[in-house]
Amino acid sequence: MVGGRRFRPGGGFGRQLDEYETRIGVPPSTESPAAPAGGLVDSAVYIRGHRFASPSGLAETYRCLQEQDGAMAWIGLYRPDIEQITSLAREFRLHDLAVEDAINAHQRPKLERYGETLFVVLRAARYDDLREEVEFSELHLFIGPGFVVTVRHGEAPDLAAVRRRLETEAHMLARGPEAVLYAILDQVVDGYAPVVAGLENDIDEIETEVFGGDPNASRRIYGLSREVIQFQRAARPLLTVLDALADGAGSGSEDEELRRYLRDVTDHLTQVVERVDGFRHLLQNILTVNATLVSQQQNEEMRSLTAASYAQNEELKKVSSWAAILFAPTLIGTVYGMNFVHMPELNWRFGYLFALLLMLLVCGTLYLIFKRRGWL
Repeated sequence: MVGGRRFRPGGGFGRQLDEYETRIGVPPSTESPAAPAGGLVDSAVYIRGHRFASPSGLAETYRCLQEQDGAMAWIGLYRPDIEQITSLAREFRLHDLAVEDAINAHQRPKLERYGETLFVVLRAARYDDLREEVEFSELHLFIGPGFVVTVRHGEAPDLAAVRRRLETEAHMLARGPEAVLYAILDQVVDGYAPVVAGLENDIDEIETEVFGGDPNASRRIYGLSREVIQFQRAARPLLTVLDALADGAGSGSEDEELRRYLRDVTDHLTQVVERVDGFRHLLQNILTVNATLVSQQQNEEMRSLTAASYAQNEELKKVSSWAAILFAPTLIGTVYGMNFVHMPELNWRFGYLFALLLMLLVCGTLYLIFKRRGWL
C-alpha cells in the first residue's frame, strides 16, 4: 500500500500477477493480500533499534508499519510462493525485474538500485562435514526506506542468528535497513571461513592420496576443482558489491561508521578470495603431478610386463631346446624299434652301438647349436 493505493508492478511480470490473481480468485481490492505463513520465517517491526511488534503475517506487518512513524520492518522469507512476493511487490513498490529474479533465483551476486529500493543478491556457502561437500544457497535482499525483505532459497546463512545479534545491539539496528544489510553481508562472509577450512583439509587429503597412489584421486581432484570454481563465482563478485556499497554508489549511505564496518567485511572477503584462488592453482598443480605419477606408474607396469614377458620367452626357449634334443633320440629309437625283418643294420654286429652313437651325435649337435644362440 503506497499513498492509499495498491502498487502494481509494470511490464510482463505485472501481467503475470494479474493472471495469477484471476486464477486463485483474489479480487482487485485496495487491501494488500495477507500472505500465507508457509514461507514467512519471521517478521518484526523495530522502532529506534528495539523490537516493537512481531506480526504473524504480512498484512499485519504492513498495518503496523503504517501506524508507527519512523518504524522499520524486517521480513524474513524462506522460498516464498508467488502470492507472498506479489504482496511485497505491491506494498513496497518493488521493481518487477527484481521480483522476477527473486522468484527464479539462480543469480550471481550483484547489487542493483531501483529508485529508492536496493536489490542485493548473495550466494552463501556451507561445508557439509559428513559428505565433505560444499553446499551453496542463494539469498535475495530488498532494502528500502523503512523495510528489509530477505528471501532465502537455501539453508544458509543463519539469518536468525543475525537478527538475534542485532537485537542485542540496538544502537546498530537503530541505524536503519543498511545496518541489517551490512550485518547479513558479515554473516555470509563469516560463513565462508569454515568452507575455506574444509576445502583446505580436503586438499591435504588429496595430496596424501595422490602420493599414496590412490586410483580414485583424479576423480576427487576434479570434483573438488568444481567446488572451488563455484566458490569463486560466489565470493569474487561479492567484492564488487561491497566496493559499491563502501563507495556509497549502491546505497548512498552517509554513515561513516557503517562504511568502516563494511570495509572490515571487505578485508575478510578479500582474504577468502585470495585463498580460494590459491586453492584453484594448487589443485591444477596437484592434477598435473597426479597425471605425472600415473604415467610413471604405467611406465613401471609396462616395464614389469616387458621383463616378465622376456623371462617367459627365455624359459620357453629352454623348454623348446630340451624338447628338440630329447625328440631326436626318441625318433631314432622309434625307427629302430619297428618290427620289420629287412631293416638297415639290423643284422649288423655294431648296429646297436651305431644307433646309440647316432643319438648322441644328434643330441650333441642340437645342444651346441642352441647353446651358441643363447637358448640354453
